Amino acid sequence: MEGSRFVKEPFDWHDQRLETQERIMALQFGQVERRLERIEALIERLERRLWMTVYGVVAVILTQAVQSILEYAPKGG
Repeated sequence: MEGSRFVKEPFDWHDQRLETQERIMALQFGQVERRLERIEALIERLERRLWMTVYGVVAVILTQAVQSILEYAPKGG
């Protein structure tokens, strides 16, 4: 049956094309996911550094405030 072979071929090609596109999309999504994970890790490290900076600034301000209070406090001596 020569006729049936030619009728099936376009459908087989179409199915293969869809499968190939699905595999390509899966690879692309996987790549995007890995990039997002790297970006999230970078953001977490940046956030940690930001909080360390905030804590450092607060510590300096509190230290200066305590030093000022100690300088003006009456000395018992």
